[in-house]
Amino acid sequence: MAILNTNADVSMGRLSSLISPAILTLNQRKKHTSEVGCALFMQERRQSRRGLVSAALALLNCLSLPKDAMGGGIFDKYLKRKKLDPLESYVPAVILTELQIKDLGKSLDFDQPRFDDCRILLRSGPAASLRINIRAVAQYATDDGDNKSAFDNVDECLRALEELDSLLLHASRNDPGASIQSMKGKIDTAVDALDSLLKTVPSDVLEKGKAIADAYRDSEDDAAAEALDPELKQLESIL
Repeated sequence: MAILNTNADVSMGRLSSLISPAILTLNQRKKHTSEVGCALFMQERRQSRRGLVSAALALLNCLSLPKDAMGGGIFDKYLKRKKLDPLESYVPAVILTELQIKDLGKSLDFDQPRFDDCRILLRSGPAASLRINIRAVAQYATDDGDNKSAFDNVDECLRALEELDSLLLHASRNDPGASIQSMKGKIDTAVDALDSLLKTVPSDVLEKGKAIADAYRDSEDDAAAEALDPELKQLESIL
């Protein structure tokens, strides 16, 4: 009888040794699932708060083409043949490009401007599809009876940016003839041309475009803040 009890104890002990790791693993999985669920919940809250931003990003991604701001050629012919998207889909990108160009001008006020980075800025983000977007806006203005002035604004803007790019290239090679003052002059010309073009946009469409552009810029600021080092965040909270 004692032998049976001993065998039973041994069997129960082995069974316990098998069940305990399984229970432990199950608990770990439950804990991991709970942590993942919490993280997903926080992520969903952030995403819902940035609903307008998501719409802006989707819009800009649809407009982004593998072409820089100085490009042309086959894409110009493509635009003429292709049925244009609604005007609302082009305006936010034009506004963002104008702000991007203004930011470039501010960067020239630094003690040692990074001219190569400035050239990259002309070819990245919303500015990458500038030619397509402003030609589309100009086409809408022309269809509404603006004659040729809208396309004159387009040509003036693109010409100024091409000349700015050339100045930045020469400056990156330490050419003394490429002055900061001349670069700022080209920037002012491009911005003025974009302002004139945007005046052809109906006020309600323009206001919606500005709202989307502001949301997009705010999302970039939020992303930059979240990327700060934890120690810097703690110091910022103390200050």
